[in-house]
Amino acid sequence: MVLAAGLGRRMLPLTETTPKPLVEVAGRPLIDRSLDRLGEAGVKQAVVNVHHHAGKLEKHLARRKGRPEVIVSDERKQLLDSGGGVAHALDHFKGKPFWVVNGDIVWLDGLNNTFKLVANYWDKGRMDALLLIVAAVSAHGYRGQGDFDMDADGRLKRKAERTITPFVYGGIAILSPKLFKGIDDRVFSLNRVFDRAEAHGRLYGVMHEGRWAHVGTPDAIVEAERRLFA
Repeated sequence: MVLAAGLGRRMLPLTETTPKPLVEVAGRPLIDRSLDRLGEAGVKQAVVNVHHHAGKLEKHLARRKGRPEVIVSDERKQLLDSGGGVAHALDHFKGKPFWVVNGDIVWLDGLNNTFKLVANYWDKGRMDALLLIVAAVSAHGYRGQGDFDMDADGRLKRKAERTITPFVYGGIAILSPKLFKGIDDRVFSLNRVFDRAEAHGRLYGVMHEGRWAHVGTPDAIVEAERRLFA
C-alpha cells in the first residue's frame, strides 16, 4: 500500500491545485517513483489511498501501464490518517503481511534493491513489523531528533522524551495484519501499531544502504534533486 491521501499543507502553494503525490521530483511524480520501484521488486498489485484532489490522482493512476496493478482506496469522505487508511484497505491484503510505503519519500538503492533488502530480513516468527531505518545524519529533508534506537539484533525501541536517537523511520515497512485487530477507531496513526509491535518485542528495523530523502516541502524537492539526482 502506498499512502497518498494526505493534504500536503507543507507543500503549499504546489498543492493548491495538485495532489502531493503528483508533485514532481527530478521530472517524475512522487507516486510514480514509489509504484515503479514496487513493480521492479515484483509487486503485482498495490493499493493507493486518495483524498486531496482525489479525482486528479485517480486519473493519473488509471493511465499507468505495467506493474503493479493499482487499486484505489477512497477516503474522500474522511481522511483516516496513516493507520486508519491502512485499516480501511486491510481486506485487500487477504490476511497476509504486506508492504506500506509513505508517498513522500524518494531513495536510491545501495548494494541491494531496497524492497528485497527488507523482504530478505523479514521473519514472521519474530516480527510483526519490520521498518526500513535511515541514519538521521544522512536523512535529507528530515529535521527531527530521531525516532528509534536499534539493538544489535535489529529490535527497535521508541525514542524517549527529551532524548535524541540516531535512527529515523524510512517510510517503508512490512506489517502483519494482526497488529490492527481490536482497533475500533477509524482515524489513527501507524505509530499506534508500531507501538503495539514494540510492546511485544516484535518491532524490528533494517538499515537502508543507499541515499534517502523525505520530500515534505518545496525546499525539500530542491534538496532531494541535488542530493540524489544531480
